[in-house]
Amino acid sequence: MSCNGCRVLRKGCSENCILRPCLQWIESPEAQGHATVFVAKFFGRAGLMSFISAVPENQRPSLFQSLLFEACGRTVNPVNGAAGLLWTGNWHVCQAAVETVLRGGALLPMPGSLTGGGGGSPPPSSDETSEVEVACTDMWRLQDPNPNHHPRFSISRSRLSPKRTRTEEPVAVKAAAKRS
Repeated sequence: MSCNGCRVLRKGCSENCILRPCLQWIESPEAQGHATVFVAKFFGRAGLMSFISAVPENQRPSLFQSLLFEACGRTVNPVNGAAGLLWTGNWHVCQAAVETVLRGGALLPMPGSLTGGGGGSPPPSSDETSEVEVACTDMWRLQDPNPNHHPRFSISRSRLSPKRTRTEEPVAVKAAAKRS
């Protein structure tokens, strides 16, 4: 008998199915199907199977759960995903998105998440904010006065070494000259 994941993906299922153990933490067969379809649509069927087969068998259920949370988080918050929801204190949004998917519902991006506006809870007051949080949020507010400048590519090749120029003589002539 085919597992619920293979059934919704219309894939042949066998005794050695790599998807079946991944779905055992999900209680209902319908929810297993909804989760599989959602993750497969997000990462692609081949990508999902590739991810699952790349990890040891005992870690596959955790991997599937992680992929489901990341797919839901990235759907409701396209800019920062599940990690951004956790970082901003909006993990409950990701959990609610997973529950919605398990029930078969559709997800939409949070208002303001496409523009990077966050769309989450307002920033904590100074009494609730640690020094590390202040440093991290202030770091993101810093702006480069030169908008065309990218810090990763700030050192140009010309500063490191002069640009090589092509010589006039062909390489074969140089090799012949060295032999004589």
